[in-house]
Amino acid sequence: MTAGLRVVLADDARLFRSALAELLTTAGCQIVAEVGDPASLLAAVAASEPDLAVIDIRMPPEHRLEGLHAAVRIRAEQPSVGVLLLSQYLEAAHLSTLVGDATRGVGYLLKDRVSGDDFLDAVRRVADGGCAFDPDVVTAMLGGPRRRDLFDGLTAREVEVLALMAQGRSNQAIAEALTLTGKTVETHVRNIFQRLALPTESEHHRRVLAVLAYLRSR
Repeated sequence: MTAGLRVVLADDARLFRSALAELLTTAGCQIVAEVGDPASLLAAVAASEPDLAVIDIRMPPEHRLEGLHAAVRIRAEQPSVGVLLLSQYLEAAHLSTLVGDATRGVGYLLKDRVSGDDFLDAVRRVADGGCAFDPDVVTAMLGGPRRRDLFDGLTAREVEVLALMAQGRSNQAIAEALTLTGKTVETHVRNIFQRLALPTESEHHRRVLAVLAYLRSR
């Protein structure tokens, strides 16, 4: 549920920002600030301590990676704030900078995904401390070079499952996407944990470690 989530919006395109605010407000979110530059974003987050900051990756003054840099700073200084980056373009090369040392409360979506239930689900997951990465971003990561020591031991199906985990999907959602049974997905997830030699801890923590390893494999 997104009802009651406190959100800061950062995008210098006012029409897009207004449309985003309307979408989130209709879903029950509270927009605590709307800003158009990194300095105003950092000030708003510091002042309001929202559940989530939704940030355009390219912002003034140069429209390069100002939003990304602000997001990284927010994650370092206020780790309880979820950060959801939006981009007009596929820029998967910067994921490791955004993710840092943890996949907790972080997401990266393409702007053309910003509509409907999928976007709102990503908002909820990131605000709740999960992760949400755009399918196209994950596909680009999957097609790039991968560390042999980590991933050569995974089957093609296990890599598919891990890619969907990186999107923030549950086992049930993965089963539906790949037309598998829930038990089969559980087996694949367990094998991924074993092949990546992840420590025996909670299911959630091991999923985070697996996704983190995947994102760092670029």
